[in-house]
Amino acid sequence: INNIGKPRLMRYYYDCPLDQQQVIMKSVFNQISQRSDDTCCCFAENKEVFGEDHKIIYRHFATLYFIFVVDSAESELGILDLVQVFVQVFFFLIF
Repeated sequence: INNIGKPRLMRYYYDCPLDQQQVIMKSVFNQISQRSDDTCCCFAENKEVFGEDHKIIYRHFATLYFIFVVDSAESELGILDLVQVFVQVFFFLIF
């Protein structure tokens, strides 16, 4: 998602109506964009939308937010490492 909330790439791994996808995306972006990068970690929860078992893992690089919503079976640090790999791949594709 870019800095103004426009999604650049979204993938859902379960059937979800388009209007529900937009509500989820806006809710997550509003929550993440209001956090301070200096004082907050890269993990968040939104129990109203996802329930108890899911976490939001994100990183903010330049003008993009890389956001993953995962269940408790995933490693938070593993997902952050995956985000770093995505950023490096995008960087090498540009240059």
